[in-house]
Amino acid sequence: MLFNKIKASMKLGIVMDPISRINIKKDSSFAMLLAAQKRGWDIKYMEMQDLYISNDVPMANMQSLQVVKNPQQWFTLANPRTSKLSDLDILLMRKDPPFDLEYIYATYILEHAERLGTLVVNSPAALRNVNEKFFITHFANCIAPTQISRNMAILLDFIATHQNAIIKPLEGMGGQRIFRANADDPNTRVILETMTNNETRFIMVQKYIPEIAAGDKRILLINGEPIPFALARIPAAGEIRGNLARGGNGKGVALSARDRWICRQVGPRLRALGLYFVGLDVIGDYLTEINVTSPTCIRELDSLYNIDIGSQLLDALEAHRQAHKKC
Repeated sequence: MLFNKIKASMKLGIVMDPISRINIKKDSSFAMLLAAQKRGWDIKYMEMQDLYISNDVPMANMQSLQVVKNPQQWFTLANPRTSKLSDLDILLMRKDPPFDLEYIYATYILEHAERLGTLVVNSPAALRNVNEKFFITHFANCIAPTQISRNMAILLDFIATHQNAIIKPLEGMGGQRIFRANADDPNTRVILETMTNNETRFIMVQKYIPEIAAGDKRILLINGEPIPFALARIPAAGEIRGNLARGGNGKGVALSARDRWICRQVGPRLRALGLYFVGLDVIGDYLTEINVTSPTCIRELDSLYNIDIGSQLLDALEAHRQAHKKC
């Protein structure tokens, strides 16, 4: 595939994990790239190691990128060129967790690009401040009984009160290190000791929601407004986790009245923080997580409902960018 000389209306950058390793049937970043290319945007590709800052000028080694729906060869990269991040109109931060110090340092660089006028999605400060597990506590009327602690006595008392609980770390992705425990299980104390690293690490415990059997719904929000369909990720036999990475089966569902109510509670706050693309996780009637780093499920929903979520996102970002330039 050869690079065409496109007179692009917008310059889009993307920071992501190696594009050579993605599954194009499931990768949401790929959906965004296809949408950008369809409208003739100039796409610049970066990985974390390509970012740097010189005094107060954010820079990167960028490669022009073209993509195609070909499972054998889905991308072509040009030779890297060093450019200012502020030369970009929009920059998508799509690096997957772990959310570690390296990720935080990258947001510092991206924040300088934002200061110079580039629309960074999602906002670097919000990426740092909105922990995907912890932030649900700002919406207490939307969540099941939840506790965050590293104190064994407090955690054991919560599990004794609710009998059946889910234990999870405050970092990680894809259903890693998630346990179900009950008050009578002799392994519960061991699980808590391990997860808290002997009371030195905060963890989350939530009342078990039996409606997980019907699926863990991923609801996508663009600028605070929900896509009208969700992907219910149904656990495999013998599993408590619906994550597709853990063998869950995806089923498309229309949003319920309760889902839409949750979105109305959460959406305005996310929009105010500059969180333009977010994935809410909802089990039964309860919000369980707010995913802000690199939400997924675009490709699955596009396929099920013949919609183009990537284009809807870029429409919203372009409108926001143009409005900002007029101010």
